[in-house]
Amino acid sequence: MYDVYEGNDVTRKTVRIAMNGVTGRMGYRQHLVRSILALREHGGLDLGDGAVLWPEPVLVGRREHALKAIADRHGIEHWSTDLDAVLADPTVDIYFDAQVTSAREEALGKAIAAGKHIYTEKPTATGLDGALRLARQANEAGIKHGVVQDKLFLPGLLKLKRLIDGGFFGRVLSIRGEFGYWVFEGDWQSAQRPSWNYRTEDGGGIVVDMFPHWEYVLHELFGRVKSVQALTATHIPQRWDERNKPYDATADDAAYGVFELEGGAIAQINSSWAVRVNRDELVEFQVDGTEGSAVAGLRNCRVQHRSATPKPVWNPDIPATEDFRDQWQEVPDNAEFDNGFKAQWELFLRHVYADAPYHWDLLAGARGVQLAELGLKSSAEGRRFDVPEIAL
Repeated sequence: MYDVYEGNDVTRKTVRIAMNGVTGRMGYRQHLVRSILALREHGGLDLGDGAVLWPEPVLVGRREHALKAIADRHGIEHWSTDLDAVLADPTVDIYFDAQVTSAREEALGKAIAAGKHIYTEKPTATGLDGALRLARQANEAGIKHGVVQDKLFLPGLLKLKRLIDGGFFGRVLSIRGEFGYWVFEGDWQSAQRPSWNYRTEDGGGIVVDMFPHWEYVLHELFGRVKSVQALTATHIPQRWDERNKPYDATADDAAYGVFELEGGAIAQINSSWAVRVNRDELVEFQVDGTEGSAVAGLRNCRVQHRSATPKPVWNPDIPATEDFRDQWQEVPDNAEFDNGFKAQWELFLRHVYADAPYHWDLLAGARGVQLAELGLKSSAEGRRFDVPEIAL
């Protein structure tokens, strides 16, 4: 349901969005401030038919003082610690979830039962069965549903997609990804990530967090993941929480994965919260093809075409005489890139209110949960697993 205001030849539709988990880092900064509030700062979302969507957030969470502080800071009128009451409100049309993973599945199930459209962070559930159950429930309820797949909207990966669509690589041979940074243990410097990320019992772990990202990046750009072989580690076994209390890290903080893709390409992706950065960006993907190669990060992308590929010769007896990085060419922006989270929010809102196409749904989210589940199983059993196609 939404209120409609008409004036100056513009129809403004106020859309109320229940936003659960905005007291967390990602929920607050990327989804509330840089997406929903940013849309309001720009006058709403123009649907292109004389109508403008005006998003009105309703903040939801467990910590009353934190919700009130955010609401006061940004002039947000409505907030609540009672999720059931918010879901029972017929004026609330969309439910968004950025809670800790362990709390997400139950809340999404309640929102679907209440008839709300669903937009959610990943992973959508703690296991594949739960993720598929949510997707089936949403389809049966006839609601619109979407899952955050923000990496696809990064400038670096948008440039990479431009290269792929233009046939730059020829046949793609391999993808090598490096992601991560040093997350401080929390004793003498505060950690950059919440402590629940390092406790399996709270839904933590880098596989659960990052393999869903790698699934959609690989699937969308290069092809479906056919098999996975992974090795996980808990390199830092003890950390300090937000109250400066030591705790045992029970979840993996590093994962080393090999993924076989439909079409024959092989992807190798290292993910770690225990690595010091010696690369240009916090995540980088090198793609090698028969006709050319590229290295894409968060914002930048460099290429080396077959016709301009140097011919290095291995000789460990003399110092390197080439600056290999200088042999690559920067891909120009050729466009203005918006915040990736905001861009996907806009697409989802257009999907709900203008029936624009949108395929990053709960089934897509379930594929990410599946890959994480099989990655953990691969590491535990020391073998490679096929990744079967899933359907509702």
